Amino acid sequence: MEITCYRNPEIAREPRSLPAATYNLAHTLLSRTSSGCLFIPIRAMQYLAILDAEELVFLDGERKCWIDIAWRNFRPQQRNSLDDPVAYEAVYYQPSAAGLRARLQAELPRALNELAAKGRFDGVARVIKFAAPQHG
Repeated sequence: MEITCYRNPEIAREPRSLPAATYNLAHTLLSRTSSGCLFIPIRAMQYLAILDAEELVFLDGERKCWIDIAWRNFRPQQRNSLDDPVAYEAVYYQPSAAGLRARLQAELPRALNELAAKGRFDGVARVIKFAAPQHG
């Protein structure tokens, strides 16, 4: 599978933290893929989350390839135990995205658990990320 993702200019950025159980499960599932990308359907919101080694991006089902939010710069090395939350930066590309962050953070663990229950992760996948064209 190949998905090309685009970003509008960044609107805002803020520090956040992800519960340890969510971070740990996401990276456990990522380690089981051969492609280096984990595609996580969040059906309750009609979003697709894509996790790679650098970030977790969220695509709205209506806008398809445009990133609404990216969770970047995860810092698991700063925690004292595997049960501590993991700090990250939430980067917003859409005006409504800041309001979605809390719901995405609540729905992501459910989607990860559904994905883990399926148990299979094969196939070739690659995400190509491009910046949005500059309008000038």
